[in-house]
Amino acid sequence: MDNDIESSEKLRELTAKGVEVIDPRQTYISADVFTSRIHSGSVLYPGTRLTGARTLIGTGAQIGTEGPAVIQNSIIGANAEVASGFMSGAVMLPDSRAGANSHFRAGTLLEEYASTAHAVGLKQTILMYSVTLGSLINFCDVLISGGRSRGEHSEVGSGFIHFNFAPWGKNGNKATPSLLGNVPDGVFLDSERIFLGGMSGIAGPVSIGFGALTTAGQVIRESVPDSTMHAEAGRAFDKTRNLSAYRLTEAHIQNVRSRNIRFISELYALQAWYSQVRLHRSLLSGDMELALVLAGAFETIADCIDERTMRYNSFAKEWSAPLIEADVQKEYSQLREPAPDWKPELKHDEWVRQLSAHEKTSLRGWLESIVHDVGQKLESE
Repeated sequence: MDNDIESSEKLRELTAKGVEVIDPRQTYISADVFTSRIHSGSVLYPGTRLTGARTLIGTGAQIGTEGPAVIQNSIIGANAEVASGFMSGAVMLPDSRAGANSHFRAGTLLEEYASTAHAVGLKQTILMYSVTLGSLINFCDVLISGGRSRGEHSEVGSGFIHFNFAPWGKNGNKATPSLLGNVPDGVFLDSERIFLGGMSGIAGPVSIGFGALTTAGQVIRESVPDSTMHAEAGRAFDKTRNLSAYRLTEAHIQNVRSRNIRFISELYALQAWYSQVRLHRSLLSGDMELALVLAGAFETIADCIDERTMRYNSFAKEWSAPLIEADVQKEYSQLREPAPDWKPELKHDEWVRQLSAHEKTSLRGWLESIVHDVGQKLESE
């Protein structure tokens, strides 16, 4: 009963500050939610449940437009929409959208205009600007970028799975991240889009290049270069195999190590982009709400680095491979001089598109150097 009373009080407070609560009788706000982080102009539809001190609902955001929605320690930016489903530890930047029956867990980040259709599950997955996922998709341990605009964007067809578990060894492993596009090119919104055909899967870890197109109805086991149309035919076989006793080859172990190091290095570059560019611009503009959302995104990327490091090191210990220590961000994050013209009055995508060729070259070189230098350090440990 006390919880009900406190929830009712918080709902009255939110209504008074300009939050639209469609039906207070079907809306719940837990005691640990800070009402200061629920911004005026947001809309809470019937069936909305907000819990957790980290939860933030931005100006104009809509929660539960198509059914019940649980937002747990998650950050939903301005004008973003959650149709229905469950969010725990997720971050959605302004103008992104989660479709009906979404299931977003820790490490999930959607950038501006990224969207999912219905029944999509995400964990430890980053959808960069305008990336679109169809329906009935499960992605864990993926970063995907590519595309130039809201209309020309990377897309994943319905019925797609990223297989992030390898069964070999005593307990199997999740050292299986896949990189679709990359960070140093993807942040500039000028790369060829990626298209993954539906009713398919990826057996991680692999990489997919910009401009790649993979056909529907396959499991992708090989990396795909830029601007390549790719199809793999499966083959039928039966082999006697003991999962626990099976020994991976040195080449396989080195491939897993290299791909994890590359993935972690890309995450460091993205984290630097958020801290040195995106957060900096939001503070210059005085948009403190956006700064809170971007700070949450920064934290999520840091959590992804920790998760990726932990999963790889667990794999490495079993297979006697070198461990990695990923606490190197301070060494490589500092932005190179001269700084670009920040133009804080522009929205982020508008600012990126008006960067001069020289500014883009300088910023891209800075990000590429982070990927390279972090990768070199991790390889040498």
